[in-house]
Amino acid sequence: MTTAVETAEKGALAVKPRRRWGVAALGAYTWLVILYTIAPIFVMIAYSFNQAAAGGKLTFAWLGFTTDWYVHLFDLAALTQALERSLEVASVATVGATLLGVPLALALARHRFWGKGFTDLVIFIDIAAPSIVVGASLLSLFISLDWPRGLMTIIIAHIAFDIPFVAVVVRARLEGLDRSIEKAAYDLGAGPWTAFYRVTLPLIWPGIVAGALLSFALSIDDFIITSFVAGQTLTFPLFVYGSVKVGIPPQVFAMGTLIFVGGIVLAILNALWQRRQTA
Repeated sequence: MTTAVETAEKGALAVKPRRRWGVAALGAYTWLVILYTIAPIFVMIAYSFNQAAAGGKLTFAWLGFTTDWYVHLFDLAALTQALERSLEVASVATVGATLLGVPLALALARHRFWGKGFTDLVIFIDIAAPSIVVGASLLSLFISLDWPRGLMTIIIAHIAFDIPFVAVVVRARLEGLDRSIEKAAYDLGAGPWTAFYRVTLPLIWPGIVAGALLSFALSIDDFIITSFVAGQTLTFPLFVYGSVKVGIPPQVFAMGTLIFVGGIVLAILNALWQRRQTA
């Protein structure tokens, strides 16, 4: 006669292979999704080393390996200016969105005020709304104000759609903090600003950095909203879109590769810094 313990052991042995099979299938599925997502990036990196056809335009026929496009990265003045403008817009928008988004996150996470629920709703709508809707609404605003479209309207638009992302990231960081640490600072005689500068700011700094990096990434590659409010100003995404119609310069793939690598490096450095802060 089998005991209850033996029956349980047999059941565990029968379930264990199934669990291993499920874990393996889930892992394989995850890697397939990751490969599907980053496959276009690998294609871009590969063709940044491809020789161009006659006329200096890149084709998707492999013509030979070359590193010329990295050596002559800034030979096209229009492309270089478009990249510089995108970096300028992304930098200013990141600073502006961070300066406005962090106080908003503090207010939503730490205080009760009239209209707080409506503010949460507006943030959610701004994140969930399609980019074409946001771009069209901003265009209508600038037209109604008779504001000429150009670099300034691009920066204003980018700050507007970056603020909710910064606020959400920093707010999540704030809600995970222990308020007793701040209360201890008050008990030791620190004023509101001293407690914020000495205690709160260092604790939420990883969230601020993460929100700023997300803001920069969203701004530098935005095309839809920028196309509505740019006027005659040309950013890197707008240049790439326009060049598709007449032929893509090989430097576009090289610049795109460098931007991708730079983003990876920044993400790794941020992760290492956060790990060091929590160690």
